[in-house]
Amino acid sequence: MNFEEFDLNDDILDAISYMGFKKASPIQEKAIPIILKNKDILAFAQTGTGKTAAFMLPILHKISEKQVNSINTLIIVPTRELAIQIDQQVQGFSYFIPVNSIAVYGGGDGGDWVRERNALDNNVEIVVATPGKLISHLSTGNFNFSQLQHLVLDEADRMLDMGFFDDIQRIVSYLPKNRQTLMFSATMPSNIKKLAKSILNHPEEVSIEMSKPAEGVLQAAYMVREEQKSALIRLLVADKEEYKSILVFTSTKAKVNNIVRSLKSDKYKVKGISSDLQQKEREEVISDFRAKQTRILVATDVMSRGIDIKDISLIINYDVPNDAEDYVHRVGRTARAETEGVALTLISENDMYKFKRIERLIEREIPKVPLPIELGQTPDWSNSPKPQRTKFANKRNFKPRKNTK
Repeated sequence: MNFEEFDLNDDILDAISYMGFKKASPIQEKAIPIILKNKDILAFAQTGTGKTAAFMLPILHKISEKQVNSINTLIIVPTRELAIQIDQQVQGFSYFIPVNSIAVYGGGDGGDWVRERNALDNNVEIVVATPGKLISHLSTGNFNFSQLQHLVLDEADRMLDMGFFDDIQRIVSYLPKNRQTLMFSATMPSNIKKLAKSILNHPEEVSIEMSKPAEGVLQAAYMVREEQKSALIRLLVADKEEYKSILVFTSTKAKVNNIVRSLKSDKYKVKGISSDLQQKEREEVISDFRAKQTRILVATDVMSRGIDIKDISLIINYDVPNDAEDYVHRVGRTARAETEGVALTLISENDMYKFKRIERLIEREIPKVPLPIELGQTPDWSNSPKPQRTKFANKRNFKPRKNTK
């Protein structure tokens, strides 16, 4: 479906074309008509499916149809990185129409507070905010939401995982009841249904084939002992010179530092990112990775959702995520927009049961690749409980080249 079929404002269509968008994604096809009809929506779609455009394009169309001189739209997100990303996309989509937006998030300095306050005083139309920083502004009376028309909750499940349920309810208490509310979530736990029931008004539900990595992702796994992981990663990276952007996920901040030190010893351009960094430092790290000045980025799950970095060709899961859904979000960093990518997972003996859950969730058995001979013996997978195999499909053989160095 082409975007012209939605009858959007011509200036918005020009911006979409300028940004290289051609056809609407499934979530956009389903959500945009509902939002244009001013109905509430509860949408379930995984990362990388085009959710931001799904809610922003119809909102911008409605704003363009009438003069707006106050805050029209509030978008609440779980992380500062996602707030920055959405704000940048809003600026792109609204390039040819007179709409202003601002990202409001914690972790900055006093200058950020003044900048946000000035923007709000100048009648910005769209606010993208994290819950904590937004509440800080609300407590000082900086926001006037009396004319608000749209409330958007993006990555709603992650916000609830982070303990923001009460904060969201508090924010909603400041908003007019006569509004359109749009909730987007990657998963559908019971607390999402509870939140939806309390703030949505007879919503239409949209679900886009959830919890499945993109078809373009070649997935494989290595059975390893914990002490073999660092050496294996060095071999994998050395054997993947054609991959210009590599993202390594690990479970703890301490491991981020250890992996970075190990790879730097081999003179790779590598940086780490975790909550230990200041906001400015995190933005610089992401910017360098996006510009390919950094080849390898090592991250905790702060990066697993909401960061739109194109052309990541290789994902390495140094640790198996505790939540099977998080595997999908990690892997979703590659093979975006119908491109191809590779996702490799290192599975220690203690993590075997977690990986079985992932395979059951995605209804697919991921091929297990033997370790290079120089790393020793692969742990015996058969000693762990066998996974359910009722719907496994599309198994691919992954045969990495041997390291010749």
